[in-house]
Amino acid sequence: MSLITFTSDFGLQDHYAAAVKAKIYKISSDIAIVDISHLIDSFNIAQASFVLKSVYKDFPEYTVHLIAVDSFAENKKYIAVELNNHYFLSADNGMISLLDTQAPMHAVQLSTNYQSTFSAKEVLAPAAAALAMGEPLANLGEAMNEINRKLPRMLKATRKQMSGNVIRVDRYGNLITNIDQATFEILSKDKSYTILFGREKAYHIHTSYCDIDSGECFLIFNDLGLLEIGIRQGNARELLGIAYDSAVQILFG
Repeated sequence: MSLITFTSDFGLQDHYAAAVKAKIYKISSDIAIVDISHLIDSFNIAQASFVLKSVYKDFPEYTVHLIAVDSFAENKKYIAVELNNHYFLSADNGMISLLDTQAPMHAVQLSTNYQSTFSAKEVLAPAAAALAMGEPLANLGEAMNEINRKLPRMLKATRKQMSGNVIRVDRYGNLITNIDQATFEILSKDKSYTILFGREKAYHIHTSYCDIDSGECFLIFNDLGLLEIGIRQGNARELLGIAYDSAVQILFG
């Protein structure tokens, strides 16, 4: 069965997401469409890339991922790429470059009807359907040597400290950082450490959400292997005054 995932900033109150799906089903009713999220903040490609990056590898290889976030490309470029044995379609706005630091294996600029005011439906949807039905990527447009690239927030690490940022605030108000467990375990071996976030300090990382009583602050490496800060049954963003892009540091020794 052919499979397409769909991520957008369209929301749920309008017809936009349904119209894109209808276009795909009109081409082939045998295609399965999985919604990743349509509640991405408007034009927020950083948020969209985090959400999609967190889950796309759980899908079978060569799943097609349609991304309609900040999808009205000023340069009128819409692209399809092969990356990590998956296909991605998006406006050429830097979104795909945030999924992985490596360049796509193949990239094409999709043929575009410049009169369309709904490119997610008229450009991305047909191309996604074609890929899902087995059309070669090279047949969808002109080959590209380079796509628009953006630089994500990067973790800085030395033997004395790790300096990261909050890269996502989830719907529970939990603060997900770009401090990864693998690097932490290498640098923290046989060392004490202090974690600094906002005006708070912590000296311990929990192993389970169940270790914390209701209302207490927790720090844990989540299922993505990233340091997460939260309040059990509370909202860390509101209670700690920390938001997207806030600094988080770990000092060793």
